[in-house]
Amino acid sequence: MATVKFEEALARLETIVSELERGDLTLDDSMRIFEEGMKLSKTCLKMLEDAERKVEILVRDKDGHKRARTFELDVMTGMGQEREEDTEGGKNGGTASE
Repeated sequence: MATVKFEEALARLETIVSELERGDLTLDDSMRIFEEGMKLSKTCLKMLEDAERKVEILVRDKDGHKRARTFELDVMTGMGQEREEDTEGGKNGGTASE
């Protein structure tokens, strides 16, 4: 699949769902767009996972240590939640750069 923007992939996926829900397609057409929808779904999920890994906010705790807060997005609800990780000798094994 060629490079596609998330919003475009999601819009096409929504169109596919609507077409399938109408129920007026032939079996062959239904299977064809279902397969397209599955590919788009995987593409969107990968894009969201990649974006999730990139969203980190560096902060300092009360002792001056750098910590990374990863913002995790719940795909189903669209709600976010922060998870704190120690970036100085902790999980990442080194010092985070500024």
